Amino acid sequence: MHLRFEDLRVYQLAELLADAIWPIVMNWEYFAKNTLGKQIVRSADSIGANIAEGTGRGSFDDNRRFVRYARGSFYETKAWLRRAYKRNLLTQTQIESLKPLLDELGPKLNATSTP
Repeated sequence: MHLRFEDLRVYQLAELLADAIWPIVMNWEYFAKNTLGKQIVRSADSIGANIAEGTGRGSFDDNRRFVRYARGSFYETKAWLRRAYKRNLLTQTQIESLKPLLDELGPKLNATSTP
């Protein structure tokens, strides 16, 4: 049976994170949305996209490499979230709503990408 990326918890978490970030960014003013907003949406979307691509490559080594890319995008997303919070674009409530996703996704990406 072929493994479906949609069934992977790590992918589901990545999708939840990206979907949670999108409406937040959509409410920002033009300048914030056009600068930091585009970056954070791209990096968040890239997490799941890399997991999906790695799964579709069909080899263990390819999959592991793309999960590492996903992990890089995860850390990039965390960095952009920090910038957004420091620039008062995210509320404490928004951070608290994203934190459980980040706390579960990070370790799952690490576990998936280790040899």
